[in-house]
Amino acid sequence: MKGIMEKRSGRLWLGAVLVLALLLGLGLASSPIDPAAYRPPPAPPLTGVLAADDSLARTRLVARGKIHGGEDVAVDEAGRLYAGTAGGTIVRVTLGAGGEETVETFAVTGGRPLGLAFDAGGGLLVADAVRGLLAVDAAGRVVALSREAGGVPFGFADDLDVAADGRVYFSDASSRFGHREYLYDLLEARPHGRLLVYDPAAGTTEVLRDGLYFANGVALSQGQDFVVVNETYRYRLQRCWLAGPKRGRCEIFADNLPGFPDGVASDRQGTFWVALFTVRNPIVDRLHPHPWAKRLLAALPRALWPRPAPYGLVLALDEEGRIVRSLHDPSGRVRGITSVEPHGGKLYFGNLDGDWLGIWQEAPATGSEG
Repeated sequence: MKGIMEKRSGRLWLGAVLVLALLLGLGLASSPIDPAAYRPPPAPPLTGVLAADDSLARTRLVARGKIHGGEDVAVDEAGRLYAGTAGGTIVRVTLGAGGEETVETFAVTGGRPLGLAFDAGGGLLVADAVRGLLAVDAAGRVVALSREAGGVPFGFADDLDVAADGRVYFSDASSRFGHREYLYDLLEARPHGRLLVYDPAAGTTEVLRDGLYFANGVALSQGQDFVVVNETYRYRLQRCWLAGPKRGRCEIFADNLPGFPDGVASDRQGTFWVALFTVRNPIVDRLHPHPWAKRLLAALPRALWPRPAPYGLVLALDEEGRIVRSLHDPSGRVRGITSVEPHGGKLYFGNLDGDWLGIWQEAPATGSEG
């Protein structure tokens, strides 16, 4: 009897090994990515200036259930909010003094509008993941400005900022993967992103920096002498100099962040606000040094992939790249933040696939009596 049981156990073990080998072989053969090995640095602890709090808990959620995927937010002079949706429209949200809301379609791009910013004349510039760099006038008419740079079409126009001289600095997150495949870019861990500048006077687009690991949020400094761009899948920001003795040079601006930096915006007073989509995922960090494991994972159904932690996180950086403040929501009520727009003493938040936009401001100071 013992011998029979050992034979059965051996056959089961052998069968399991064969099934695993078959699945592994099929996964490696059919994987949509060609991953590189990457060894992330250890995630920084949430201590000191990064210490967790619940400051994001007082975020006011607006347009709930009336919008889907408002990834970026722009605010016009009248205080109205604009956001692009997953359905290819740009909506305008008007907030009344009594808490009432009006949500209307402002424009239809027919693509996936992501980054939004107003120029000095009040025109809306849009980085559309499908259609490239667009301009939208006050009547909602859409005009395509740029679709390629250096002979390479945009694969994933993502975010932008507009300089005082009208130049538009924007990112092409990935020339290989489109907006529905952004997680493939994460697993592949190769530099497919670019930082670009569009000159409206000449109608030309120039590559300022290529070889970026998912080029995402873009923001100009207070003096507009440099521009920063998020490298989401390297947990860092780069700075590219536009003026001064370092003009034309790019360097690391902030490194080893506690999560995935997405949108970034400047208040033009010396502070950059950075939205982190979520905190670091230890499973993903452990996978990165093993291309074969990432290749296999990419071939599996998305339901089997690691899930992002439901955590809200926004950072404030000074113009030396130092983190000077962090805002948290460990409960995950305000999570998946993809953009943060400072305006009028408030912060406005967008998100990739939620049904809300967020508005945050400082709690009023409490004085003591007596």
